[in-house]
Amino acid sequence: MAHELYFEDVNVGDAIPALEKAPVSKDQIWRYAGASGDFNPLHMDDEWGTMAGMGGRIAHGMLLMGFVGQAITNYIPKKNLKKFSVRFGGMTKLEDVITITGSIKDKRSDNGENIITGELVAADQNGDMKVSGTFEASLPGK
Repeated sequence: MAHELYFEDVNVGDAIPALEKAPVSKDQIWRYAGASGDFNPLHMDDEWGTMAGMGGRIAHGMLLMGFVGQAITNYIPKKNLKKFSVRFGGMTKLEDVITITGSIKDKRSDNGENIITGELVAADQNGDMKVSGTFEASLPGK
């Protein structure tokens, strides 16, 4: 859980603490499918993924979005998050190790509200980008 973060303590260019996830597993994909209701065979069946030209099953894109969201809320309390969006950039396979990194890109006061904007990237162990994202948060002042 994120600690309280104050506007005065954040600067443009600050790194967001990196988050490295355990290798993506079949169990994790099954649990995500159960939680989301998305049992598309592309995610559930290696043979189906191979026939579809993916080289085996792939993880749900929204699972990766969840990883990015976790990195954000490890940094700022979720109560401060105002906007969060992602763009999907690549397929994630079983055993991929995903690391999320990012930084603060903007800091401003707008109508009495202290706003920070950050950018993040989720990449695999080879450095291949899977998801990029942005967020905006409203932080308290000291």
